[in-house]
Amino acid sequence: MFFNKDKKDADAESEHLALLPLRDLVVFPYMVVPLIVGREMSIKALEEAAENDKRILLATQHSAATEEPGADDIYSFGTIANIIQMLRLPDGTVKVLVEGKHRARITAFIEAESHFRVEVEGISELEEGDPKSAETVANIKALFEEYVKLNKSIPPEMLLSISSIENPSRLADT
Repeated sequence: MFFNKDKKDADAESEHLALLPLRDLVVFPYMVVPLIVGREMSIKALEEAAENDKRILLATQHSAATEEPGADDIYSFGTIANIIQMLRLPDGTVKVLVEGKHRARITAFIEAESHFRVEVEGISELEEGDPKSAETVANIKALFEEYVKLNKSIPPEMLLSISSIENPSRLADT
């Protein structure tokens, strides 16, 4: 994972957000993903986020089979996302379009009656000017180019897209 371990995470501001536990899906920064949400506690979390600043934490469950996850069933790292669009469907589920913004770590679960609320802290990212990260970026691009040559199912345009990314965190997310 690309984050700067040298920077103190303590200087990152913490904030309280509603939490949407995800099954079998990890949302990274810069991803735009449609989700169908059916669990009542998850719908409540979306409604709270939509009423406030439209920011919500997306974190994956350890097991997709867990119907009512608890704090121990959810990974402690996730992505803060913006709700772009939300639509309640006739069957009671909610279709939501979210855009991942940046990584965060859950530092505490906050007691709430209808859904999960968490205290989160942003994760520092590597800077582009770091010589070690520049070397790592170059190595990843070279390895990906080899992979594309060996795997004919990846379109060559993907290689062009990857080769233009200089930010180590963005490259890792892509």
